[in-house]
Amino acid sequence: MEPKFSGHETFPLRYGWLYKSANLLNEKTKLSTSNSEDVQDAIVELGVGKNMVSAIRYWSEACSVIRTQKNDATQSLTDIGKYLFLSAKAAGSDIGIKDKKGASDPFLEKIGSVWLIHFLLNFDENILTSYRYFFNLCSMQVFEKDKLIFDIANDVNTLCSKSVNASTIKKDLDCFLHSYASKSSSVGKKSTGGGEEHFASPLIELGLIRDLGKGSYSSLLDERPNLPIEIFAYAMLRFIFEIKGAVTAGFDSILSDQCSPGKIFRLSERGLGVLLDGAVKKYPNLFSETDTQGMRQIRLMASFEENENFHFILDEYYRGTK
Repeated sequence: MEPKFSGHETFPLRYGWLYKSANLLNEKTKLSTSNSEDVQDAIVELGVGKNMVSAIRYWSEACSVIRTQKNDATQSLTDIGKYLFLSAKAAGSDIGIKDKKGASDPFLEKIGSVWLIHFLLNFDENILTSYRYFFNLCSMQVFEKDKLIFDIANDVNTLCSKSVNASTIKKDLDCFLHSYASKSSSVGKKSTGGGEEHFASPLIELGLIRDLGKGSYSSLLDERPNLPIEIFAYAMLRFIFEIKGAVTAGFDSILSDQCSPGKIFRLSERGLGVLLDGAVKKYPNLFSETDTQGMRQIRLMASFEENENFHFILDEYYRGTK
């Protein structure tokens, strides 16, 4: 794995950032932070400072909304970036709902969209960050921040080809916790007016991490009743097809493997069982279930091309929510 514990300039993800980058890249080919002319252009277009331009690019790439071409450092929107943040006309291709005119959810107003962004942010086996470490490799339900910093620093030496100093990991972990952790007195969106949004991170809405104070946090495994079945099914389909590279996956694998829905969504065994039942019932042409001697398995009932985007599952969610 490649360690990447910087790039966000310590800015947590904010409401509106992914939408801003998608719209900018729909008109241009660069959201650069190295070329001075590109930087000035982005500062004007996005209405933010230089460091925040870097942060917007970082989070847009991390959430799989944009990708950077290695040969010329230009950026382009991904299929999922177009699907969520652009209208069908602006996207210029068939990216999802055939009769959709507007973007699916450009301002992340639906809770399913926030769950989807959370999944996309952490569905990565190749690049290691503090949040991907926590949601893929960490089993602690109550933890001290200092202990998590120590664990990450220690495991980086095994997981990655190069080491990372503890101070860099601490800054990344602080940014991760500010993006996710809610407090008992937390508030939702806050706007101070003007051109730039000053909102809390949308990921706080998910309630995945709670700040207990004095450097202590909790992230309990739960049933996630507000996780839409369509978003769960999308995540499970991608996990089995892309990560497992197979047509079947066992219950324990879906619960505990790296990049699995159980890990990324912090599901309890009961929670995963309920969601699996719902997915099999809702999508009998996609999933079937077998239970042999207590070994529960999910089998894919359809075949897909290697570059399948699975937007057909997301279509059902966005057609059915207002």
